[in-house]
Amino acid sequence: MFRKIGWMLVGIFCLVLVPLRAGAQETQWKKLIAAGAKAHQQGLYGDAEKSLKAALKEAEHFEPQDTRLAINLNNLAELYRLQSKYTEAEPLYKQSLAIMEEALGPGHPNVATTLNNLAELYRDQGQYDEAEPLYKRALAIREKALGPEHPQVAASLNNLAALYHAQGMYTDAERLFERSLAVWEKALGLDHPHVATSLNNLAELYLAQSQYYETDPLYKQSLAIMEKAMGPGYPNVATSLNNLAERYLARGQYAEAEPLYKRALAVRQKALGPDHPQVAASLNNLAALYNVQGRYFEAEPLFKRALAIRAKVLGPDHPQVATSLENYAALLLNMNRKAEATGLQALSEAIRVKQTQENSSK
Repeated sequence: MFRKIGWMLVGIFCLVLVPLRAGAQETQWKKLIAAGAKAHQQGLYGDAEKSLKAALKEAEHFEPQDTRLAINLNNLAELYRLQSKYTEAEPLYKQSLAIMEEALGPGHPNVATTLNNLAELYRDQGQYDEAEPLYKRALAIREKALGPEHPQVAASLNNLAALYHAQGMYTDAERLFERSLAVWEKALGLDHPHVATSLNNLAELYLAQSQYYETDPLYKQSLAIMEKAMGPGYPNVATSLNNLAERYLARGQYAEAEPLYKRALAVRQKALGPDHPQVAASLNNLAALYNVQGRYFEAEPLFKRALAIRAKVLGPDHPQVATSLENYAALLLNMNRKAEATGLQALSEAIRVKQTQENSSK
C-alpha cells in the first residue's frame, strides 16, 4: 500500500523546437511556456495550468500546423497526466501528435517524443496494450533517425522495459534495461545520471523477482552516480535514497532505512518546496516506516501533512489522495481509533469508485 516510487522513466515535459519566426506575440508565448515549465517543476500545478492555457490562447493566432501549438498541447497534456487527469490529457496528446506528424513527417524524433508521452498516459492507467505499440513506434523512429546507439534510443528502451516490468515480463524487461544501460554508458560515460537511472531500474526489476542480493550494489551505485553528477541536493538523488531505504524496510532494517528517508525528504523540501507532491511521497514513506515500528504518534502528523499536500496540489479526487487516506486509516486502526479510520476509508472508496467510473466511461 505504501510503496509508490520505483522506476525512473525518461520523458520530456517541455518539448522544445526552434521556431522559424520572431515577434512580440511569440515572445509572450515563450514567456508563458517557460513560466508553465517552471511552475510545473515546483509542483505548482495550478499556476502551471494557468500559464499554459494562456500560452495556448496566444498560440491560437499561429498556423494550424505550427509546431509551437503542438509543443503547447504536449506540455499541457503532460501536466494533466501528472495529476491523473487522463480524460483531459489524451485529446491534447493526440492533437499534438497529429500536428507534429503533419508538420515534421512521421519519422521525426519529436514525433517519437509525443508518442512516448502518450504511451506513458496509457501506462499510467494500466492500458498496456495501448501503450506498447506507441513505445515501440517511438523506439523505431529514434533508431532509424538517430542511430541505434543514440541516448534517445536508450530512453525508449528504458521506458519500454518499464512497461514490461509492470506486466511481469521480467525477461524482456531485463534485456531492454541492459541494452539501455549499455547505450547510455557508451554514449554518455559511466558517471552520467541516465546510467544511474538504468542501474536503479535494474535494481527494481531484481527486487520484484526477490533477487535481493542483486539489488543493493545497484541501488548504491545509482545513488553514488547521481550524487557525483548532479550534487547531493538534486531531486533524483532523493529517489535513489528512497529506493535504497525501501530495500532496508523490506528486510526489517529500520535503523538503516530511517536516515535515508529523512534525507530524501530534506532534499525534496529544499529543491522542490514544502508543498510538492514528491515531498508528500517522502512524508508518506517516512510515516509508513514509523507505523510498522509502532511509532504511531510520530507517524500521524506525517500522514496528515502528506494528505493535505496531495489534496491541495492534486485535487481532492486524485488517486494519491485515496492512497493517503488509506494509509492514514491503517494507522488509526493500529491506534484503536476505528470510527475515524472508517470515515477515511469511506472517503477513499468514494474516490476509487469515481476513478473507476471515469475510466470505464472512456
